[in-house]
Amino acid sequence: MMTEQNDEFRLDMHAVRRAFDRAARDYDAHSPLQKEVRNRLLEKLELVTLEPRDVLDAGCGTGGALKPLAKRFPGATLHALDIAPAMLAEARRHKPWFRKLNLVEGALEDIPMPDDSVDVVFSSLALQWVNDFDRALRELRRVLRGGGLLLFSTFGPDTLKELRAAWAAADDRTHVNRFIDLHDIGDALVRAGFAEVVMDMEHFTLTYPELRSLLRDLKRIGAHNANAGRERSLTGKETFRRFEQAYEQFREDGLLPATYEVVYGIAWLPELPPGVRYVDDGGTLSVESLRRSLRERK
Repeated sequence: MMTEQNDEFRLDMHAVRRAFDRAARDYDAHSPLQKEVRNRLLEKLELVTLEPRDVLDAGCGTGGALKPLAKRFPGATLHALDIAPAMLAEARRHKPWFRKLNLVEGALEDIPMPDDSVDVVFSSLALQWVNDFDRALRELRRVLRGGGLLLFSTFGPDTLKELRAAWAAADDRTHVNRFIDLHDIGDALVRAGFAEVVMDMEHFTLTYPELRSLLRDLKRIGAHNANAGRERSLTGKETFRRFEQAYEQFREDGLLPATYEVVYGIAWLPELPPGVRYVDDGGTLSVESLRRSLRERK
């Protein structure tokens, strides 16, 4: 079970929030990959037939998915959740003028929304910013109504593999987040109580003429190193030189690659018998509550 991390990969969520707050104003200008992944995830909604009352964009960022979601589900109320207030402020500016929008500040691991309050959860490239993946999925399950849809993208373990390898050659600190494997994500969805799980994955490679351009892009979209095992002081010149030299081994056709493994998931929350609820122990059902409900229905 992917429980809360107590190691060097544990994220400092205050640092994550600050980084995305600082990046919010210029985020859209420096996040072409995030936009492309979001658009591909939105296309997957065309494969489902659903008329939801409420749709949640979980980890909405600057709100780029809100207008497409409003167009796809014209009868639904939109809810937008993000950990960073400045991102929500940008989302407010981008909201569809014809639609009421409920902005919610909060984390995926502790969503400040009522149980059974939405029919669709859309979440593009946000779940990699949690410490307890199972807990985040249980929260998404909690806010979903029975029969609801979860559609998400996140990063897999090949993401920024060149950056990780280059830093490993330079020092022994943690510089790149830990990302969860597709199969482990699928298992977590089942543990959380989801069904009809469909997983998919693809790789993207961005290229840069020099390393500092890559690092600058990561900074501009808020993708700072917020791991507990990060170096708390400035990186020394000699360490950075070793890092640059190590990254050069990946140069091809004059360009430096940055690999991203994107994992997509679609899952449904089954309808439960009246009076039966999931218990917050990793997605199992209380056997006694199930038996009690069945006796009452006889």
